[in-house]
Amino acid sequence: MTTRYFFHKFFSTYIWGNVLAIAIIVVLLSLGVRYGIDYYTHHGESIVVPNVLHKQFDDAREIMEKAGLTMEVTDTGYVKNLPPDCILEQTPIGGKRVKSTHVIYVTINAASAPTLEIPDLIDNSSLREAQAKLLSMGFKVGEPEYIPGEKDWVYGIIVNGKHVQSGARVPADAVIILQVGDGTRAASDTSMFDEPDYEYEEVEVEEEPQYEEDYEMVEVPVDENGNEIKPEGYPGREPASPPSSPANTPSSPVPPKPAE
Repeated sequence: MTTRYFFHKFFSTYIWGNVLAIAIIVVLLSLGVRYGIDYYTHHGESIVVPNVLHKQFDDAREIMEKAGLTMEVTDTGYVKNLPPDCILEQTPIGGKRVKSTHVIYVTINAASAPTLEIPDLIDNSSLREAQAKLLSMGFKVGEPEYIPGEKDWVYGIIVNGKHVQSGARVPADAVIILQVGDGTRAASDTSMFDEPDYEYEEVEVEEEPQYEEDYEMVEVPVDENGNEIKPEGYPGREPASPPSSPANTPSSPVPPKPAE
């Protein structure tokens, strides 16, 4: 290949036409990305977020739609003094500037207080442990009630004046009262309360008379026919006649012997 042929090919219209086309495409892509992203993300545009705290949900959503924003509920809470479905929290807060595509997240007030499950604390933990666990779960813990028992040992739980057991569900805003020992009972004594003193009244009970019967076994002789043989001298028995003597019995005459 000669030098003349190389420069002829290098400065040809075909090669430089392709290079120019590539350059134009690169410039167009750069301009498209630059202004396209700004258009897609609404660069330079912003909307002031309205403050909708403590407003009803329907009213708050209407206000957001008029401002060009979208509102979504992410959670519920409970405030006793506020009506149900009112806005408790919003993110971002009112007064912030956001783009029109931004979503405003709100928390609304529930119609009733949520319920929480009572943990296993009765006769299973101390006062300090029970209070820490209840507070971490969101309960409100009041002043403990002291009863006879081991010092600071939990013997019962009272909610709204009633005893509750482990596993029961109670309102989250209810005040939990723990019944704990005041130290007047030893740790080895597992009974919770003193046994009440009962008064007993003596009642006389009439005993039924008991009769003792003595039985004596007597052998009674019987004859061959099964009749009782009564002993001599027994009333009702005839005296036995004495046997006849042979001297008193008359003898029959003996016929005389004929003479030979």
